[in-house]
Amino acid sequence: MTALTTPLVADAHQARLGGPDRPVVDVAVGVLIQPNGEFLLTSRPQGKVYAGYWEFPGGKLEAGETVEQALVRELHEELGIHIGQIVRWREEMVDYPHALVRLHFCKVLDWTGALQMREAQSFAWQHLPVTVAPILPGTVPVLQWLAADAGFSDAIY
Repeated sequence: MTALTTPLVADAHQARLGGPDRPVVDVAVGVLIQPNGEFLLTSRPQGKVYAGYWEFPGGKLEAGETVEQALVRELHEELGIHIGQIVRWREEMVDYPHALVRLHFCKVLDWTGALQMREAQSFAWQHLPVTVAPILPGTVPVLQWLAADAGFSDAIY
């Protein structure tokens, strides 16, 4: 797994809620990839911060949960699927105005069940360059990593 670098700062012109000493929120994120290389992006539901922005699905770790346990729970709650093997991939810190977030990105290559958008979100199977917008800032590094892995040199979104 890749080590964390300096946090990505989203919307730097906005004040940081909780100031500089706010706690880190750990989030498990699933990068679902089909055999043909397409990956799943979902929109953030109405009522949540950054509603309508596109991201990889996942959610906050609850007390005592591992990244893998949180990802299993979140993808079932949000998408109605049961996931198979989880491959921990990379981590990224993102300094959003509302929270300082440590994103634990995991590749998910197998799952069962049909996608059900249980939070009234939208979904789109994508390849590079993505065709949905706007993209959540914490999603951009993943698109860059996928592009680098594929030897892709054009715009990714």
